[in-house]
Amino acid sequence: MEFSLEIACFNKESALIAAAHGANRIEFAADYPSGGITPSFEDFSEIRALINIPIYILIRCRPGDFNYSDAEMEEMVKSINLFRQAGADGFVFGCLNNENCIDIESTGKLFKAASPLPCTFHRAFDRLSGMKEGLEQIINMGFHNILTSGGARTVWDGIDKLNELSNQAAGRICIMPGGGIRSGNISSIRDKFAGAWFHSAGITGNDSVADPQEIKKLKQIS
Repeated sequence: MEFSLEIACFNKESALIAAAHGANRIEFAADYPSGGITPSFEDFSEIRALINIPIYILIRCRPGDFNYSDAEMEEMVKSINLFRQAGADGFVFGCLNNENCIDIESTGKLFKAASPLPCTFHRAFDRLSGMKEGLEQIINMGFHNILTSGGARTVWDGIDKLNELSNQAAGRICIMPGGGIRSGNISSIRDKFAGAWFHSAGITGNDSVADPQEIKKLKQIS
C-alpha cells in the first residue's frame, strides 16, 4: 500500500529540498534542536511563493512544556491568524495542563483560530498521562491528524501503542507516526503499522538541513 510522506522542515532550504524530492506535505517550523517552534513569517512567505504542496505551520511560541500562559496563548492565536491569511494549508499544535492531560480550553482556542483549515495535534500527545482518553478528546475537537511515536522515544519502540491507537481511532482520525523514521527502517515500520501518512525530518547529517537523497529513498519505499 502506498503512503504519503510529511517532511518536517526547520528552514527554507529544507522546505525547498522536500518539495523538490517527493514530499507530499511540509510541516514548517524553526529551531530543530528544541523540537521545533513557530517559524518566522518572512521565511514562510518566501517558501509559500515557491512551493505548491501543502504547508502546515507548527504553532509553538517557545521550547519546553506545552502548558501556556494567557499571554502566550494570545501570541499563538495571532500567529495562526497571520499565517492563515498568508496561505498556510494547515496547523500543528497542542496544549497540555499541569497533569499532562489535554488542555481542552487552550487547544480549542487555537483550533478555532485555525478553522476551517485542517489541524494536527503534535507530539505533545506523547506526554499524555492517558492516551486513550486523549485520543477521543482530540477526535471530538475535530483534528485531522495526530503526530505520535506511541509515547516512546522512537516510532519503532512505540509500534504496539501506535497500533492500539489506530485500532481505537478506527478511521476517525489519521494516526501519523513520527520520531526516528529513516529510509533504513521505514520498510520494517510499515510491516508493523499500516499507516496512510508517515512523518520524518529527512535529516542525516549534523545540521538541520534535510538530505535530498534521504527524502527520495523514503519515497521510493511507497
